[in-house]
Amino acid sequence: MIYTVTFNPSIDYIVRLERFAPGEINRVNYEQILPGGKGINVSIVLKNLGHESTALGFTAGFTGTAMRQMLASFGVAEDFVPLDEGFSRINVKIKAEEESEINGQGPVITADAQRALFDRLDRLKSGDTLVLAGSIPNTLPDDMYERIMEHLSGRGIRIVVDATKNLLRRVLKYRPFLIKPNNHELGEMFGVVLKTDDEIVAHAKKLQEEGAENVLISMAGDGAILLTREGVFYRSAAPKGTLVNSVGAGDSMVAGFLAGFMESDGDYARAFYMGVATGSASAFSENLATRDEALELLKTITV
Repeated sequence: MIYTVTFNPSIDYIVRLERFAPGEINRVNYEQILPGGKGINVSIVLKNLGHESTALGFTAGFTGTAMRQMLASFGVAEDFVPLDEGFSRINVKIKAEEESEINGQGPVITADAQRALFDRLDRLKSGDTLVLAGSIPNTLPDDMYERIMEHLSGRGIRIVVDATKNLLRRVLKYRPFLIKPNNHELGEMFGVVLKTDDEIVAHAKKLQEEGAENVLISMAGDGAILLTREGVFYRSAAPKGTLVNSVGAGDSMVAGFLAGFMESDGDYARAFYMGVATGSASAFSENLATRDEALELLKTITV
């Protein structure tokens, strides 16, 4: 079983308009409401690809109820910890000449709720996969990822971490199965600008030296690179297509990688190319990638 954790999930209100004018009344020509959060995106795409997962995290209020209902309509299982006060945040994503976002705060997560999450995590068994994705809200300890990984250490659970900068580097000592920085984040971790594949691979190896097993680096329109724990290097250009929506593309890459890894009984090449195809399929669509969309792109990039 795959489990995903989203500490601060959201209802995403996505709008398009020809021009966004601050200080004026703006009328949209397209709108969509979706459940949001990096772990939730991974769960939705996994379901689209034909794989079950359980979404974990915290929800509150009427927005939390609506989010759970939407996930059910997508066929995604969830076991969120309900909070007694507040409401799950609403994020507004404005797509006009430029993309702008207004993200809500989210509810206060109590100590009792945190213990309830750990109770759910204790159900994971050897061979299960846990995806930890996104930032940590300020009502949780900033070492929450480390606490979770230490708690689960030694249980044979594959842990995937999609986080940034110090939040990611601090968990490497727990030997995550997969981490997924993008090339800019990778450079920022070491205070450099990475310009070549050789430089990216060299710094990915440094993260392996700190404990990461497999390092998947997304590079937007430039494709992606994977460095496996055996030291094997894979490189793929991005499939050709028109960028429609960048939100969720990285999460889709993680979901595609896991789907490819399971379907191929651990073949890293298949996992990598499926990840690239799925991430691109989401970027080329209004919605998160479907299996048919991912497989169609996979035909164009597998080597």
